[in-house]
Amino acid sequence: MLVTGRKKAVFFDIDGTLINIMTGQTHIAEPVKKAIHELRAAGNCTFIASGRPYVYLDPELTQEGLFDGYVLMNGAVVMLGDKVVYKQPLPKETVKEIVRLSEEHGVEYILEGTQNVYLKPEFKLTENFYRSIDVDVTKFVRQYNLNKIDVAKMEFASEDPGGHGLFEKLLAWPGLTGLMDPYHKKNMELYAAAVTKGSGILHALDYLHIPVKDSFAFGDGLNDIEMMEAVGTSLVMGNARPQLKEIADHVVPSVNDDGVAAGIQQYLL
Repeated sequence: MLVTGRKKAVFFDIDGTLINIMTGQTHIAEPVKKAIHELRAAGNCTFIASGRPYVYLDPELTQEGLFDGYVLMNGAVVMLGDKVVYKQPLPKETVKEIVRLSEEHGVEYILEGTQNVYLKPEFKLTENFYRSIDVDVTKFVRQYNLNKIDVAKMEFASEDPGGHGLFEKLLAWPGLTGLMDPYHKKNMELYAAAVTKGSGILHALDYLHIPVKDSFAFGDGLNDIEMMEAVGTSLVMGNARPQLKEIADHVVPSVNDDGVAAGIQQYLL
């Protein structure tokens, strides 16, 4: 149960911070779990801060008493427990036009909403990608009416690097921003430029009446920059991108060395 008036709010990225998909580590290491439980037992409030929607989260993130809340889809949705306290969907006409262009270019897409994600049954490239990283694809909604759903974020997959030229067009779309996979350039995510993990964190802090100075964040990726700039203390993983380390208050050991546990013990407990 969520309790307000706690000492600190601590926000955790998932990939490259709590787990390491690149090395096949899809679950949180026991020392890290232990440290997060100790953090909560000491009266602090813990959050996931992720680009993922809620249905992508592994049960250990939602059912093991590790986290009070979730800043999701890079800040487009904020949840406390199972209650949505903030959401910022994309304009419906924008979503419709991007869907049309994606189909013209032969690019698969997945639509991520507040409570559900939507994927056409024929989009096997996308489905197989999520299976490969242990996302439960049985939770995906396969039949839907585009006019009747809210979409907070979109992701794309293509056999062709750059999505037959579509990805660059989408990244230049007014009011939108996103990230293309820097290695093979066959995947991309897209969301409103006005929302970030940082803006989502500020909504969470405001709701809980926790001052910014009492907020902390752990992360490793480029989509964590705004998060690190928003919180009182930024704790950056040893495996992080150089751009993130440059703005870190503290650099902790890598995800492979249980850096989150080390950071919690050194700077929070």
